Amino acid sequence: MATTSARPRARRSSRILIAAASLALMTPLTAACGSDSSAAGDGKTLHLWHYEAKDSALANAWSAAIDTFKKSHPGVKVVFEQKTFDQIQQNAGMILNSDKAPDVMEYNKGNATTGLLAKQGLLTDLTAVAKQRGWSDKISQSASVTARYDSKGEMGGDKWYGIPNYGEFVLTYYNDDLFKKYNIAKPTDFKSFEAALAAFKKAGVTPLANAGNDHPAMHWLYLLALSQANDTWVDNYQRYQGKVDFHGPEWTYAVNKYKEWVGKGYFEKNDVGLKGNDMTEQFVSQKRPIMVGGNWWFGGLTSDIKNFKWSTAPYPGSEKTLGAGGNNWVVPSKAKNKKLAEDFIDITMSPKIQKLIGEEGNVPLAAKAEDISNTASRGLITAFNEYQDRNGLAFYPDWPVPGFYDTFLSATQNLMNGAGTDSVLDQLSAPYDKYIASRH
Repeated sequence: MATTSARPRARRSSRILIAAASLALMTPLTAACGSDSSAAGDGKTLHLWHYEAKDSALANAWSAAIDTFKKSHPGVKVVFEQKTFDQIQQNAGMILNSDKAPDVMEYNKGNATTGLLAKQGLLTDLTAVAKQRGWSDKISQSASVTARYDSKGEMGGDKWYGIPNYGEFVLTYYNDDLFKKYNIAKPTDFKSFEAALAAFKKAGVTPLANAGNDHPAMHWLYLLALSQANDTWVDNYQRYQGKVDFHGPEWTYAVNKYKEWVGKGYFEKNDVGLKGNDMTEQFVSQKRPIMVGGNWWFGGLTSDIKNFKWSTAPYPGSEKTLGAGGNNWVVPSKAKNKKLAEDFIDITMSPKIQKLIGEEGNVPLAAKAEDISNTASRGLITAFNEYQDRNGLAFYPDWPVPGFYDTFLSATQNLMNGAGTDSVLDQLSAPYDKYIASRH
């Protein structure tokens, strides 16, 4: 995600979105909901952008929300434009500062994205309406951190500039059939996790799916650091509340453990050039029995895996994991129909749409696990809530610094290619320390 990692929502359809990335951002990819923008500003047209993959849980939920909106606003035309993540990520500042801004759009959360646009005055302050419509009561304090920003554009502030309505976190996916085939016990802690890795490797099976040319590799590095970290360390790193030493025990352990696993063949060195979809293909094709990745892969895996049993569980090596409230619905400052945008957001927070998000295999923020009939989804929601309750959601590694995603991508690739520990740590620390110094 340029400054926050691009996490596709479904394995197959994200390829379609990538192919569409060559289309100019300004070219409408309108669905049957509507077309021209000539009526914008008259209270009768809602312009909406999002980048969820077509067959994903969230895309299905947003489609249902659009249908509900149209029924409750019979005189309003909805102009929906399907974008790619990169289109919005790379061009949002320019577009939102023009008269082409949509009324409501999905946007990535974090200091370098929602926070930056809020600081630049490009997003509408939703604090009053969030309170009035009850959104701030439905979203937990933990999940709302990335919706609220201060005057510096740093998350956790007192003003709401976005509304998330789902949650996301990183967990472990297991191929249960392969564990059974090789008579290997499912891990219950870090010791048994590494024992399983060694047992698979001894049997001639590379155990861990990975993708060095995308977010999964850097997620692994951060997850290993989190296994040695506490709340203070996370707050210092993510929210600039204290000094961060990249040569300290947390990051040093992460880099060394990663190097160790590459050396033992738990990841393959040629994974360095792979994308996230390649990683899930390793798991779906049963070439790798363990995948650690976000719940955003869950729906696609459910659709794609028909020939073996699989399960999910929290990563057993850490009390903390990568995660946060989901992407934000934001209302650009130059939106022409803000009231309609607020009405649409309200529908996505309704019991009907929240339940649908859960039934489709994602994690709704305003629905209870017991209200979801999908057993597997209930397990995801319960696990997410447990992380929330113990303050176990530690955001993502590239969030603190603009452009840090590219730094992490390069550093993890260098690590997989044999770079030394100090070299990798220096590569990570340089832009972080420079950015921290620039804040003072």
